Amino acid sequence: MVDEIESHAERDPTMDAVSGLGETAANLVEISGVIKWFDASKGYGFIVPDNGWPDVLLHVTVLRRDGYQTAYEGARLVVQCVPRATGYQAFRIVSMDESTAIHPAQMLPPRTHATVTATSGLERAQVKWFNRLRGFGFLTCGEGTPDIFIDMETLRRFGMTELRPGQYVLVRFGPGSKGMMATEVHSETDRSSLQ
Repeated sequence: MVDEIESHAERDPTMDAVSGLGETAANLVEISGVIKWFDASKGYGFIVPDNGWPDVLLHVTVLRRDGYQTAYEGARLVVQCVPRATGYQAFRIVSMDESTAIHPAQMLPPRTHATVTATSGLERAQVKWFNRLRGFGFLTCGEGTPDIFIDMETLRRFGMTELRPGQYVLVRFGPGSKGMMATEVHSETDRSSLQ
């Protein structure tokens, strides 16, 4: 079965993580590097090795097995890797230093050119839908109210990584190029600290 997975040109990274369990210690290579990006919803990310090698795949199962919940961009780590047909893949995390990491709340300001000024107070809104891959979605404050556009950059600016349909959030919004646009968003559990 491992041979079938290895010969499959378009492999799912989750299968790569599972298929590496039978590797021998002789195939492991230790590298140090920095997290380029890691997306918990996709279940993987990449490490930029210090030695100039191509990016190394880091799967969520390796993180969790070795006691980590996520990997923030900029964190330094040492990993043992296994060679794959498509490049190296992290097999074991030896150490991770998050002192250089960038937490989602510290990400750079939005790259959009639209500047929106909030005209609402902090209101409770429900997520109509949100597509993380497309990077945006819509909120509603109830029937008869205009939809509120929300993008991934706004979520990241306030330390959030995704929204689920039906979820309630606290939002400030104002008129923008796409109709009403969110300028601030918080988890509903943050209500007491925001008032």
